[in-house]
Amino acid sequence: MRRLIIAIFSLCFAVLCEAPSIFAQVDDVPGSSDHPAVGRYEGARIGFYETKAYEELSLPFKALDPGDQNDPSAWQTELAGELTSIRYEGPGDRSILEVMRNYEAALQAESFEIRFFCRNEQECSPARAISSFWDAARGGIGMPTTWDTTVYLLAERDDVEGKLTVGMLGVETAARSGQPLTPHVAMTIVKSQPMETDRISVIEANELQQALAKDGRIAIYGIYFDFDDAELKPESEPQITQLAGLLKDNPQLSVLIVGHTDGQGAFDYNLSLSQRRAQAVVDALVTNHGIASGRVTPAGAGMVAPVATNRTEEGRARNDRPPRTGPI
Repeated sequence: MRRLIIAIFSLCFAVLCEAPSIFAQVDDVPGSSDHPAVGRYEGARIGFYETKAYEELSLPFKALDPGDQNDPSAWQTELAGELTSIRYEGPGDRSILEVMRNYEAALQAESFEIRFFCRNEQECSPARAISSFWDAARGGIGMPTTWDTTVYLLAERDDVEGKLTVGMLGVETAARSGQPLTPHVAMTIVKSQPMETDRISVIEANELQQALAKDGRIAIYGIYFDFDDAELKPESEPQITQLAGLLKDNPQLSVLIVGHTDGQGAFDYNLSLSQRRAQAVVDALVTNHGIASGRVTPAGAGMVAPVATNRTEEGRARNDRPPRTGPI
């Protein structure tokens, strides 16, 4: 009896200006630009810039109160959509509070609602866990590890194409040791919109059979889960049906369903998540398609078998993957 491995891959107010070119700095990082809905504080430079067509993250929408440290949903809002991440540095002759108040006024002038504004540890983190608040508020943007005078705001605006959310963490910090404190702003802008789908084609049962005959394994990317979840999404059914067809056409074939994740998160948690996702595929094959449970065995590999770097979005997407097959 042949056994195969199937791996699961988931897959302008004051000195602010709307026109990015007016105050663009010659020492901005290459390829960077201001976001047209926000702009920049005059005299600041862009030290970090990144865009992603789709990302999922959380930002604080209220203070981190005592008792909420272990419940992110109590003080963070989940966001998904097109992401723009910018870190502004300077100018050195302005306080971070002045910079952030200017951003607050400019956003209000552009019809944004300021959902939350705080300054210092007492306002932002009554739980006395300012490091936890700071880490969530920066939106994944790298910032110097020492800082003073934290200011944060979260703003929202409903647009025709979706909601626009702006999170800003402002600190006074020295970019290098020995330098005077200067404003640094981590700006996270999310345009909420559905993720592009129909980008992964369903592999038909006969194509699965051909791949097995040629390579002895299969890579399948048409099985979907929500972020940090092990429940199969409905759009996975076409690929599950074809996988069931392969098993029905080959009654002597047994497979090992192996789940994988990317390198983000704790090792043990990712191991458990990949196991639960593999189990979800097995359950669908057995319950919905009549495949004998003894022919499909779930297993979780977590992050131990990456097929690409975990330092890029594309690499993480390849590692957080649905099925690959090979003989065992």
